[in-house]
Amino acid sequence: MIVTALSPDQWRGRNLGTRVIGYDERDAILYALAVGARAADLDLVFEDRLRVLPTFALTLAQWAPDALGALGAFDTQTTLHGSQSLDAVSALPRSGEIAMSARVGEVWDKGRAAVFEVVVESDYFVATWSLFAPGAGGFGGDRGPSAPSATEQEPAMVGTLTTGGDQAALYRLTGDRHHIHIDPAAAERIGQPRPILHGLCTLAAATLPLADMLGAHPADVTSLFGRFAAPVFPGDSAHIRAWGQASNCRFDVTTGGGAVLSGGRAVFA
Repeated sequence: MIVTALSPDQWRGRNLGTRVIGYDERDAILYALAVGARAADLDLVFEDRLRVLPTFALTLAQWAPDALGALGAFDTQTTLHGSQSLDAVSALPRSGEIAMSARVGEVWDKGRAAVFEVVVESDYFVATWSLFAPGAGGFGGDRGPSAPSATEQEPAMVGTLTTGGDQAALYRLTGDRHHIHIDPAAAERIGQPRPILHGLCTLAAATLPLADMLGAHPADVTSLFGRFAAPVFPGDSAHIRAWGQASNCRFDVTTGGGAVLSGGRAVFA
């Protein structure tokens, strides 16, 4: 049943249900390849040594924001993925089933838009989607926290994120098959010259070179956050700027056109 009569703030705390998602080593390896792992990264792509990337959890939990959209909380055609956080509680197994529960967290009133938080919890991770819904604001709610201002300090490290021309086509096989990532006509309808890379792919892909810059391993990320500022096109390269160290790192991802991922934070064990 589609629910449309609720004010945005009345969605706060709503239970979105539970789900058990199963996967095997092939799924985890496909995911690693889709976010930029190489054949030489044997502990990410070879089942005998496999370490599952913590960001793989975000593909397992994608059902939750989709469920809120299906209930009619916002217009799924115009709502944007504003930011994403992930906290790893324990290492994902190579294969198995993960039980998850989901709920609506905070709902912020940004005036011309509302921001819905969708929180997914399991024994292995906690993930929070922040969804920016144009036209749903103005209901008299709290504006919520403002985005932190960009640092003016020179970065301690600069690296490169290189994406593949077929990366969006590969990543969509992990679960998000929205047409804007594969169909030029669908991309044109949202004002883009060609299909764009998934935001979650950009965020996860950035952790691989970022870990290398910090002398860490991408499978050791325990906390991750990023705001999606602009799309990345498959085949593009971007700069990763980082401040801090593996135990507490701030980062962003930029191209010649400006930031594509801002306010990034990462912690590697």
